[in-house]
Amino acid sequence: MTARAPGTAAPAIPGVAWGPGGSVLFFYKVTCPVCQLAAPAVDTFERSYPGRIVGVGQDAPEKLDTFSRTYGQSFRSIPDPPPYPASAGYGIRVVPTLFLIDPDGIVLRSVESWDREGYNDVSGELAALNDLAYRPISEVGDGLPSFRPG
Repeated sequence: MTARAPGTAAPAIPGVAWGPGGSVLFFYKVTCPVCQLAAPAVDTFERSYPGRIVGVGQDAPEKLDTFSRTYGQSFRSIPDPPPYPASAGYGIRVVPTLFLIDPDGIVLRSVESWDREGYNDVSGELAALNDLAYRPISEVGDGLPSFRPG
């Protein structure tokens, strides 16, 4: 479990405001193979719940831009340069890590690594916060494993 557990306040990140329908933070590093695997699936959040997803990349802006183009990210990513203050504030031990934040800035859920069930649970909770139909992020048979450690 990450240090920033459900029910705790989400630390502020410069340039990120918590949306009225909740927000999802995707912490990643461009050289991480599991982040590369998860990135296109995470973009499904953006297509399903536009404007609710923010990537927090542990790399320079130009590397984040290249990663976004390579892996088809349409959501916004912001850099978290060394010494990684945003990552430290969230207690990131593994990338990728996903957080669902409610409109009041409270962590509702965190998911480390690529975890189909966890990502789908976040999608269900985000759909409920927005009174939208649930859309799975990944399904059996889509070519993604059910779990891959970061």
